[in-house]
This record gives sequence, structure tokens and C-alpha cells, in this order.
Amino acid sequence: MSLKIEFSWRRLVKWGIVALIGILVLIFLIRVISFENYYYNEKEGSERVVISDVGAIQPEEELIEEEPTVEEVHEYTVAADMPRYLTVAKLRISNARILPMGVTSNNALDTPRNIFDVGWYTGSGKPGQGGTLIIDGHNGGPHVHGVFKDLPSLSYGDIITVERGDGLKFSYWVYENNEVLLSEADKYMGTASKSPVPGKESITLITCSGEWSQQRKTYLSRQFVRAVIVD
Repeated sequence: MSLKIEFSWRRLVKWGIVALIGILVLIFLIRVISFENYYYNEKEGSERVVISDVGAIQPEEELIEEEPTVEEVHEYTVAADMPRYLTVAKLRISNARILPMGVTSNNALDTPRNIFDVGWYTGSGKPGQGGTLIIDGHNGGPHVHGVFKDLPSLSYGDIITVERGDGLKFSYWVYENNEVLLSEADKYMGTASKSPVPGKESITLITCSGEWSQQRKTYLSRQFVRAVIVD
């Protein structure tokens, strides 16, 4: 008789443990599903922050490492209110073509195929209109240094000039120059998209920097130069 009672007790404990584990798993799944529903409902309709994976060489991308000719630069035109040329005397950049760019399929800022051109993100400000222009460019290609190779050398007070399609020029003085880890660059874009001096028009130049990751096919940092319009 005692053996039967002991056997029944062991079976009861065993099934009790199984039932408890099942209940815990069920509670966990309910919490996960509830959290996902809450998260996506909260984010519905919100704007995704543009990630700053600029300058990364995509597998299908073939970069052009040949400088545009004087004629090609001269003949380049844009609408009157759009940025046309970028000049940074300290970096020996003179009238680099500014190409209008959007984002890639991965929602990263796109860059020109020619490493001597720069890209203006069309979702950012325009020169002379009080916002913040975002301009990116390559630091180099497989064999040649690119337009923004020396971007890290810019310092406080250096001048950046943008010429519009109508010929008007706007100068900006460098306020800060920061190298940001790739893992933090996406978050930093919220800062880079705003003026470092509230109420002042500004420009942000972005390129790759830091060490090269062969596995990820990109550099592990991003350089952000923020500059404010000269009054």
C-alpha cells in the first residue's frame, strides 16, 4: 500500500513540475507577444531615423576613381535653389560637384559613384533656407583617396563654402568635428541633422573613418563635421 502511495506521489510531483514549466512558458510567450504588439503600435507611422552607413562599399557598387574633367564640372547644373558645388580650401577641395542623393534599399544615406563627387541628402536643408544640409562623400576607393579623405583634419573655424545653382555662395565655419563609432552613428544622426547653434543654418559633412572591417566591408567609424553659416 505504501509503495502505491509513494508511486502516486512521485507521479503527482512530476506532472506538477511539467505543468508549472508549461505555465511559465505560456506566460513568457504572452509577454513577448504583448510587448511586440505594444512596440509596433507605438512606432506605427513614426519616421525611421536615417542610418549613417555612408561610404560603405556595397557588393554591387563599382566606384569611379577618375576625377571629373574641368568641362564636366563646369557643365554640371542644378536647380537654382539646390547646392551645386562644394569648396573646402583647407582640404584642397575646389568646386566638387554636389549630387542630389536619397537613401539605399537598406535605408542608408547613398553616396555618389564617383569618389570625387559629394552627395547632398535631398531630405535635408537647402543653402540659404535656414535648415541643415547633410552632405556625404567617400574617403576613398580601392586604389585612390576620395574627396573626404582628410575630413578629420578640419578644425574649429575652418571654412566650408557651398555654391547654389543660381551662383549664390554660402560659407560655413566649422563648429565641431567628431569621430563616432559605427555602432553609435545611427543615433548620432539625430544630432547631425540639427544645427549646433540653435536658430543658425548649418551644414554637416559625413564620411567613413577609423579601421577597415574586411568582414563587414566598411570602416568602423563615421566622421561628422558640423559647421554654422557665416553671418
